Amino acid sequence: MSKNNKEEKHIEDEAKNASEQAETDTATEQTIEEVTVEDQLKEQVQQEKDKYLRLFAEFENYKKRTSRERIELFQTASKDVMVAMLPVLDDFERALLHIEEDKEAEELRKGVLLIYNKLIQTLQQKGLAKIEVEKGDKFDPDHHEAVTQIPAPTDDLKGKIVDVIEKGYKLGETVIRFPKVVIGQ
Repeated sequence: MSKNNKEEKHIEDEAKNASEQAETDTATEQTIEEVTVEDQLKEQVQQEKDKYLRLFAEFENYKKRTSRERIELFQTASKDVMVAMLPVLDDFERALLHIEEDKEAEELRKGVLLIYNKLIQTLQQKGLAKIEVEKGDKFDPDHHEAVTQIPAPTDDLKGKIVDVIEKGYKLGETVIRFPKVVIGQ
């Protein structure tokens, strides 16, 4: 072989090696690109799943909140009417106390008592409940409204309720009027 043939063969071998190397590099790049594209797609799918789960959870919370608000609205829808009726209840109770003192008005007392009981039952059916407060109970500023303080008649009534001026009422779990009390000092 001549020197030219050897050079040509050497050039051909180098060209062949270069093309094989290029093919190998191209295949590696394609594999890397395929893996990268696959990873990107997996990441996008994961992000979309995460978005979906968050949106679903937010919607569930919205449904629960609106349901709870709706129930609360139904329970307290008549709050304004109940608050307006409380002075009428107070007047009935004062009338009953006054009529009990008058022995001649026995029939009147029975009629007023009948109407009062019917009114109380109707309001209780609609969710109104009396807040029970007794003389001698411990004063709690979260549950009672102190009108005044007087010297305690006995030592055991210090810091306790001496008298109930006005009864308190709840509508469902909501206090619509706190009991007004006098506390011993």
